[in-house]
Amino acid sequence: MQPTLLIMAAGIGSRYGGLKQVDGIGPGGEAILEYSVHYAIQAGFGKVVFVIRKEIEAAFREKVGHRVESKIRTEYAFQEYDSCLDWLAEKPQREKPWGTGHAILCAKHLLNEPFATVNADDFYGEDAFQNLSDFLQNHCSPKEYGMVAYQLGNTLSENGAVSRGVCSLDGNEFLSGVTERSKVERHIDGIHFMDETGRHFLPDETPVSMNLWGVHHSILNHIEAQFRAFVHANQTNPKAEFYIPTIINNLVESGDARVRVLHSNSQWYGVTYPEDKATVQAALAGMKRIV
Repeated sequence: MQPTLLIMAAGIGSRYGGLKQVDGIGPGGEAILEYSVHYAIQAGFGKVVFVIRKEIEAAFREKVGHRVESKIRTEYAFQEYDSCLDWLAEKPQREKPWGTGHAILCAKHLLNEPFATVNADDFYGEDAFQNLSDFLQNHCSPKEYGMVAYQLGNTLSENGAVSRGVCSLDGNEFLSGVTERSKVERHIDGIHFMDETGRHFLPDETPVSMNLWGVHHSILNHIEAQFRAFVHANQTNPKAEFYIPTIINNLVESGDARVRVLHSNSQWYGVTYPEDKATVQAALAGMKRIV
């Protein structure tokens, strides 16, 4: 069975200052997410699902949707702050959706096969999709998932601090946990993150998650159950977000799943800040046009 690629493109991009999901950055004016689709097709994926907000649907379809639709089966799911809350009589007051775990749940009705998740505004490199496709088609099961980990030093922005999911591995290359670290950036004396206790060093080769997960579609039942519990616990917190690593950590800790870590030595590129655009454009300038 061919796997599906789920692209999370509902983010608001407040730090970037615009609709970065469809911003033309490649040499042919390609949006970053078009590279994910291109590499996924080459790797044997059979369908792409975009998770977007209803308010950007027209612009999204006009700028990138129609180009993708001619190459691969394409479907759309919509993520709003009140999506997947039909079971809740009184909806919490908040201005934006509930995070990446919520994004997956919004596409539940379209996911009937093993699938990979990616951020719309991240450039992952070709090898990651091939490795993940091989895993999804040959090793993925209701009890075993996969994740592509990048070296921390290959994922930083030159223009400000970022947040990264730092991965812990056991001796057999399975994930034992993901810890979210914020305010991560390179200093003269190396890479550090900041927390309430101060500044802490992280080696360049530290494996980190960039939301490139490969999972069995049965995870959707786990996600739905965890989301309900999360909403009940955070109804009065308008900024609470339900992240994929939280879901995975819970499943690993409970023994309901294990996650094989697939490593990539590729350079990751993303556009967290407006100034990042020029860096990514320069990196992609020498690449083959895909539109």
